[in-house]
Amino acid sequence: MTDDTTDPRHAHREEGFPAQHQDQPGLTEQTRPEPDHGERTYVGHGRLEGRRALITGGDSGIGRAVAIAFAREGADVAIAHMPEEQDDAEDTLALVRETGRAGVGFAGDLRDETFATDIVARTRRELGGLDVLVLNAGYQHDIDGFETLETERMRRVFDTNLAGMLFSARAAYPDLPPGASIIVTASVQAYNPSPGLIDYAMTKAAQVAFVKALAEEAGPRGIRVNAVAPGPIWTPLIPSTMPADVMDALEEYAGQGPVYSGAIAERRMFPTKVTGCLKELAFDLAQESMDVVTAVREALADDRLSPNDLDAIARAERDAEEALERVRAVRRAAENASDDRRAA
Repeated sequence: MTDDTTDPRHAHREEGFPAQHQDQPGLTEQTRPEPDHGERTYVGHGRLEGRRALITGGDSGIGRAVAIAFAREGADVAIAHMPEEQDDAEDTLALVRETGRAGVGFAGDLRDETFATDIVARTRRELGGLDVLVLNAGYQHDIDGFETLETERMRRVFDTNLAGMLFSARAAYPDLPPGASIIVTASVQAYNPSPGLIDYAMTKAAQVAFVKALAEEAGPRGIRVNAVAPGPIWTPLIPSTMPADVMDALEEYAGQGPVYSGAIAERRMFPTKVTGCLKELAFDLAQESMDVVTAVREALADDRLSPNDLDAIARAERDAEEALERVRAVRRAAENASDDRRAA
């Protein structure tokens, strides 16, 4: 190991997380430690110059990290957010505008079909078009057991994570140009579901199915449809949707077992961990990447990893290999077609 090589086990916060709880939907300024969105660290290289992006749930967490990265890569950015998240949205848009790119925000609830549809037209009107649609908004809640699943909260999960996503994607899809991208923020819960998040996990599995099905239709039009499937990420959603007793135990969980909250404390997963995957899927360099679901897990290579974690990592590796083989097949077909055209 060279002197400038970073040891991933000690690259981020190592102390526990303080006990905390917020009312939904949660705010960044009340989240401790404050999530890292790349405000001070992300350096762009102009790889999205001239692109126009709409990011749902773009006010905080993964959405804010992606908005910052896209703007610093040269894209104009629109974000959709809940009205209660206006302060976070203004902070995100200020970071976008600092780069010299346009930043616009739309406040509303994606469960409302009219709002979820209209933000597409408003983005095209405000930014002059739409090239990248990031369907990131989501909602979750934790339950003690299946019999405690409340219909109203279950419907909110389904309507936010599925109906809202479909409304916006359906509105955007007909007029997306070749080279455009649709990127969905799914979750490792799609493949490794937790009983306490059963309805949320169901929606994430459905999102993966959506990506696979739409990618097959969109590919011939030159539109990329992909997803990222992160593990637990430290955002305001966590302290605002997890039970208070679980949040109180976060500091105690650090360095211990594979429970959901323990995974957050142990891996110290901040939104910047996911930015790279979404950014790459929006680049032209990803032109062969159709129907790829990227599983993002920060695994610590020491004896604190549980066998369950290793199984999940092995599954993710197999999924990645299968996805890469599909990408290679597309590349081979494109190269063969090019050879045929030259021969003719």
